[in-house]
Amino acid sequence: MDQSMMDLLQLVEDEDVKFIRLAYCDLNGQLKNMAIMSSELRRAVEEGISFDASAVLGFTGVEYSDLFLVPDSSTVSILPWRPAHERVMRMQCDVKNPDGSIFEPYCRNVLRNAVDRAISLGYIVNIGTECEFYLFRQDEEGSPTQIPLDRGGYNDISPIDRGEDMRRRICLAIEEMGLNPECSHHECGPGQNEIDFRYADALQAADNFLTLKMAVKSLAQLNDLYASFMPKPLEDNCGNGLHINFSLMRGGHSVFKSGGEHSQVGESFIAGILEKIPEITAFLNPTPNSYERFGSFKAPKYVTWSHQNRSQLIRIPAATGGHVRAELRSADPSCNPYLAFALLIHAGLDGIENETKLCESYNGNAYEISDPSVRRIPENLGEALRLAEQSDLVARALPEMTREEFFQEKKEEWKEYQLSSDRHQLELDRYFGIL
Repeated sequence: MDQSMMDLLQLVEDEDVKFIRLAYCDLNGQLKNMAIMSSELRRAVEEGISFDASAVLGFTGVEYSDLFLVPDSSTVSILPWRPAHERVMRMQCDVKNPDGSIFEPYCRNVLRNAVDRAISLGYIVNIGTECEFYLFRQDEEGSPTQIPLDRGGYNDISPIDRGEDMRRRICLAIEEMGLNPECSHHECGPGQNEIDFRYADALQAADNFLTLKMAVKSLAQLNDLYASFMPKPLEDNCGNGLHINFSLMRGGHSVFKSGGEHSQVGESFIAGILEKIPEITAFLNPTPNSYERFGSFKAPKYVTWSHQNRSQLIRIPAATGGHVRAELRSADPSCNPYLAFALLIHAGLDGIENETKLCESYNGNAYEISDPSVRRIPENLGEALRLAEQSDLVARALPEMTREEFFQEKKEEWKEYQLSSDRHQLELDRYFGIL
């Protein structure tokens, strides 16, 4: 038995762990898990635990339904909201075939391939997320309503902000799980909140994002609330964004620079993302509801960038201490973070390899651009899917099975949306209870 396995088994004993959740996600980024007894942990790590892959979107058909969940020991965390006796541990999993080989189409592996490409070129991509969500009241039967927890606004405090204690519980819980929340606050919408993560490597950042969603939903439920990550749950208020902050490191130093000075490599990385955004938007904004965010409440509308304007697609925030980053503001929390981050990394690396030139920044009104040469973000899911299907980048970055299942699933959603006589109600019926 190697040392890492001995350490893991010792941790299980020391922490009185009885159940272990093997966590993974489907093609849509919805978290799944299978619970095993702690006595099965060694078998899980060494051999994997079989599951019915045909029952989960993004895996295989019934003809080849046996795949295996293999926990990643670097992702160990104990769920602090579960009982203190006979505790519950959670581990993110990779997925393998019966012969022990990696199941290539699994989204976590897709992101790992993008990270490996960056490393092969001498770069490390760090990502930090800023995730927005709403807290709604529940009815007497415990079902979610569309009544926000409060009527607070940006950075409000108690008693106007009634989510303060909830955010505190969430941040303490995920910190106890080994994650690094950086800050939290009330957002602009009524009952809307935001929790930001300190940067991490891309794979860990995606794992952290899914863990955050799980913790928020679980703790909200325990406090008789419902947490919604739906992109636009309230028609006349702010949508939920997932702002993705990325920095590019080489030799231990960031290739981005502050102020008006940028390195050529940094500019080309950003330019590559700007160039490819229209054709990867379907993966950053994968529901019809996602497109109702764009063009209002500081959500972008055009493919532009700026140093500090928060309504642009990409901005380079003011930095202190040399921590320069770029912030993408179009994505939303309904995305699969592994696929989203992978496509963004590949787009940026294409920009570097092609020495793509960064266009001029735009500092005017981001919603009233008359220049026909400035491209728009796709206006709806149908347009985004059409561009994605034609994309060479998407074809290179994603396995064929992943592409085919994604396009089939999303085309059905788009068709249903188009045929609906009450589109917002359809969105609520389809997404409000699961996102």
